[in-house]
Amino acid sequence: MLGGIPTAEHVSRGDLLLGQRSGEIGMLHSWELVTAVDGPGTRMTTFLAGCPLRCLYCHNPDTMSARRGVPVLAGDLLDRIRRYRSVFTATGGGITLSGGEALAQPAFTRRILRGAKELGIHTALDTSGFLGANCDDAMLADVDLVLLDVKAGDEPTYHRVTGRRLAPTLAFGRRASGAGVEVWVRFVLVPGLTDSAATIEAVAQYAASLATVTRVEVLPFHQLGRDKWTELGLEYSLTDTEPPTAEECAHARAIFAAYGLTVY
Repeated sequence: MLGGIPTAEHVSRGDLLLGQRSGEIGMLHSWELVTAVDGPGTRMTTFLAGCPLRCLYCHNPDTMSARRGVPVLAGDLLDRIRRYRSVFTATGGGITLSGGEALAQPAFTRRILRGAKELGIHTALDTSGFLGANCDDAMLADVDLVLLDVKAGDEPTYHRVTGRRLAPTLAFGRRASGAGVEVWVRFVLVPGLTDSAATIEAVAQYAASLATVTRVEVLPFHQLGRDKWTELGLEYSLTDTEPPTAEECAHARAIFAAYGLTVY
């Protein structure tokens, strides 16, 4: 069981691969019920295992590899989602698919989003957008809210933070906005890494260019994931980085606010 959800660890490797390809089976890391986080109302945030990015400040490095996930049947996860439907209705909440990176498992993500919409449940996709090409128009139509993690506004900083390219993230945000999907932009403020006025302003300009952005969240860097890196035998390069001060956070938020954005 994974937090009350039956697991499919008994299936053969062949059946596991077939199930992942069809979307019947997904590799889950964990899930939790949260309020006022990861979208409106009470959310069932489900963390899928596997991510193509290697963010230097990742606080859940144990979700980077799909091998650290547990196989779960889509039907069993939807049964768990169904149990909380009354809670979601009462609070204006719903489900949020996160990770890792949910779009690293597009078939499973598509099936869960479709099932949730059939239940009349609000859906949110928490994503870096790097694998946005995996989200076709049909899947995007089942997404009510995109939580778009924009790691930096310029290519060199983005590559330094993630080891990947910025362009796919920007392209996915434009697609989501063009499809009329509500977007919340998330930006992690890391002193000495993402705190230059130039990269913050570039993110702000981008967010302001998307017609459906209703909220920007400036998230202060923290060290809560440092021990996980050590436990996994991974090199953590931000050991000596201090969290941003309240003044630094306020300054970053002011840059976004200057573009007419609602900032938290």
